[in-house]
Amino acid sequence: MHDDRTLVEARLRRVLDERIRPAVYPESVPLDVLVWNAPGEPVPVEEGLAATPEPVAVGDMWGAPWGTSWFTVTGTVPGRWAGRTVEAILDLGFDENMPGFQCEGLVYRPDGTPVKGLNPRNQWVRVAAPAEGGEEVRLHIEAASNPVILDYHPFVPTRLGDKETAGSAPQYRLARMDLAVFDETVWQLVLDLEVLGELMHELPADGARRHDILRAVARALDRVDLQDVGGSAAAARAELAGVLATPARPSAHRISAVGHAHIDSAWLWPLRETVRKVARTTANMTALLEDEPDFVFAMSQAQQFAWIKEHRPEVYAKVKKAVTDGRFVPAGGMWVESDTNMPGSEAMARQFVHGKRFFLDEFGIENDEAWLPDTFGFAAGLPQIIKAAGSKWLLTQKISWSQTNKFPHHTFQWEGIDGTRIFTHFPPVDTYNCSMKGSEIAHAERNFKDKGMARHSLAPTGWGDGGGGTTREMVAKAARLRDLEGSATVQWETPAEFFTKAEAEYAHPPVWVGELYLELHRATLTSQAKTKQGNRRSEHLLREAELWAATAAVRTGSDYPYERLDRIWKTVLLHQFHDILPGSSIAWVHREAEKTYAAVAAELNDIIGAAQRALAGDAGGGELVFNAAPHQRHGVAAGGAAPAAEGGTAQLTERDGGGFVLDNGLLQVEIDGRGLVVSVYDIGAERETLAPGSAANLLQIHPDFPNMWDAWDVDAFYRNTVTDLTDADEVTAAGPGTAAAVRVVRSFGDSKVTQLIGLAPGAKRLDIDTEVDWHETEKFLKASFPLDIHAERYASETQFGHFHRATHTNTSWEAAKFEACNHRFVHMEEPGWGVALVNDSTYGHDVTRTVRTSDAGTTTTLRVSLLRAPRFPDPETDQGVHRFRHALVPGASIGDAVREGYRINLPERRVPGDAEVAPLVTVDNDAVVVSAVKLADDGSGDVVVRLYEATGGRARARVTPGFPAAGVLATDLLERTLDDVPAPELVDGSVPLSLRPFELVTLRLARA
Repeated sequence: MHDDRTLVEARLRRVLDERIRPAVYPESVPLDVLVWNAPGEPVPVEEGLAATPEPVAVGDMWGAPWGTSWFTVTGTVPGRWAGRTVEAILDLGFDENMPGFQCEGLVYRPDGTPVKGLNPRNQWVRVAAPAEGGEEVRLHIEAASNPVILDYHPFVPTRLGDKETAGSAPQYRLARMDLAVFDETVWQLVLDLEVLGELMHELPADGARRHDILRAVARALDRVDLQDVGGSAAAARAELAGVLATPARPSAHRISAVGHAHIDSAWLWPLRETVRKVARTTANMTALLEDEPDFVFAMSQAQQFAWIKEHRPEVYAKVKKAVTDGRFVPAGGMWVESDTNMPGSEAMARQFVHGKRFFLDEFGIENDEAWLPDTFGFAAGLPQIIKAAGSKWLLTQKISWSQTNKFPHHTFQWEGIDGTRIFTHFPPVDTYNCSMKGSEIAHAERNFKDKGMARHSLAPTGWGDGGGGTTREMVAKAARLRDLEGSATVQWETPAEFFTKAEAEYAHPPVWVGELYLELHRATLTSQAKTKQGNRRSEHLLREAELWAATAAVRTGSDYPYERLDRIWKTVLLHQFHDILPGSSIAWVHREAEKTYAAVAAELNDIIGAAQRALAGDAGGGELVFNAAPHQRHGVAAGGAAPAAEGGTAQLTERDGGGFVLDNGLLQVEIDGRGLVVSVYDIGAERETLAPGSAANLLQIHPDFPNMWDAWDVDAFYRNTVTDLTDADEVTAAGPGTAAAVRVVRSFGDSKVTQLIGLAPGAKRLDIDTEVDWHETEKFLKASFPLDIHAERYASETQFGHFHRATHTNTSWEAAKFEACNHRFVHMEEPGWGVALVNDSTYGHDVTRTVRTSDAGTTTTLRVSLLRAPRFPDPETDQGVHRFRHALVPGASIGDAVREGYRINLPERRVPGDAEVAPLVTVDNDAVVVSAVKLADDGSGDVVVRLYEATGGRARARVTPGFPAAGVLATDLLERTLDDVPAPELVDGSVPLSLRPFELVTLRLARA
């Protein structure tokens, strides 16, 4: 026997591939196959089963892109197979890629009962064990011919990402439709050899354990009769029993395996296909749970449970039973696995409200963990939201994708902007698609950065992204790795069981403060601008709808639209999924999203309009201004309505040398003949905002062709080449009106930009409205604002507060943040004077700092990201007309930035009427911002107010209800009473509060 590892591994590979694996199914007979191709979109199951199919043969092409074909397979188990295990092998034409990225199927019995899903790693359906012989077999397959869109090298632009452009050519060739004998002994031998071969490869070359395995594998291969694998498999397995039975070291790393199938709620497939992906995967997992008593499966995203409840109730019944048994675990407590950078404060809160409430209502389960394995970085405001939802743990894997800096921990406390800490785990296995390979298990142990202090890590185990889940092979491998020398130990456990053990063994984990920034996928802050605008607009319309509907319900007795608001919230939350809102899905997804957002806006405007009309009184008695912002403006209280009291003037004059000067007594702005802003002078502070000799609102365009991940990534080298758009087609006065404004038109490439730059009377801000007719390819458009500010850090708004980032690049961590996220504002300041840039729908930006040679002063340049033009996965990304609103606010404090950010996103509404509307709730400190006013979700009529300290300091405030209040409670996000905090009190009709920096508070006010 030659004991050289390379030779044994080569022998093992060939014998497995050419002899042992094929012998798992030693005998087979063909099935008869019929097919019916559904016209258009998928049909209900009963329609597919009742259709009249036509003959089709193995080898025939089938399946137009995004089509559905119903196959019927029939046959008879041969009598000679009596006593043996028989399975149907159903290969729709799969390739060797991961499941979920090609054709898929769901198998039904003739009565419509779902059996299991089909994918490249799961082609079998158990027919009989043991067979009697002569059984009649009839199965139906709902087969989805989803096209192959993702090919990693290279990313090829394709029209297959939308059914309207994908064509009708068949995509797949029917490969195998057989009944076959399943030889379980041979199958077990395959798993024995795979586990030992993979483990041997990871062990030290000179170690005794490696040599023990080497000799055992060689002996087993010697016992295999290559002409009678089935007859010799048991003897071969006996040679391996000893090394498989040797227990692990007591100090071995311990892995909690959690059955998993990360299913993107949309990505390279539309939402409707995800409904079917979830049904296929959960059908497989409930079947596997029945077969494997140790196996545990966890699935996140309440939306996906809701889909199968609505569309596949027969599958959902199996899920509910498995949940009741404690084997199928609803995880995460969010509506979807959302992006966490861009969703606004309330939206991020409602992800947990709707997700946790669904799991409580359906299963009686309270989630303690947030489960976000694939989300593209984590905003610094998230820890307090997790805690306020009643959860305490977080799991993610994505940070391991960072390209510049290796994150220093796998288990740690994550501290957010308010000081809240969440116990967090990054699985060192570095994948959420673990398949129990020896290389994965060994990597998890070697990679675990907290060894010495902790011994536990988690491995999400199963095929994901496109679904599929855990396979019986993975379960069999895990059984062998439960206690095996040379390997980490593996045990199936729920997420809660893992976190409980991990937290107990690690009493003082390290602390990471601030955002968990993913050093990758930075361009997702900009791609698909209309999707992002739809989200931002929907969030603020929901705020208005809840506020005015609640006010109307309390003031006039109007019905509060509970069901409509609940449904709309869930629609908006769904579209915050981490491949929809980030703009990284196929064209079909974003085309549908644009229509959905338009429908959402129409319905919310209808709710708002009805509530405001009910409040406004006599429509012939004048005009009211409704102010949904959390601050007073133009004499109208926050959350109230009254006639507007406006004043002041703004003037426009011609500028020497060309261009115009705008002046409203607060700011004096110069726009030169190129249409560029060359001066923004703060009259009261006697200070220039812009750096000497610079121009602001300078549009700049870069080439944009990242090394990989087109829609996701922008690489640092994009900055090496830049074109300033300084040529103007038109620079003219905008015409009569209360504001002083200049219209600037520029053409470049195949595109055109039209901007309105104006000063409103009495407003200390420069408004910039931009329309871009965008027809570029692989370009990145930014707007630059060089500011005469010396600041080592700047603030970006995030959920319930803001987060500071450096303006310098002292370390690789800071340098890696060359594109970052903001919500409504970015703010920077020197002591006593600052500048804010606010927006109505953009998220990406960059900040750089340079020292001027002319005067040694510092220029801090803020650039906002407007548009990109990647070609994958949507070759027409962002083509067309886009509109953005920004405002530059000189002399702004952080409180001013907060106020102006709300103002630009919540424009006043003017409604005919004569009845002044008092706010439902008032707060006497502008540093304490109300993020939501609504009626309680339980229908009690209580008024719920959510507020937060917005400036980063301590704040005292009095919250005064504008209605008779019988009492007040502090609650969590789900509006449940908090027992571990001092109860608030009504004192002289108000609720006095003392808030920590960025503290989030939810109050429930009972109506008398």
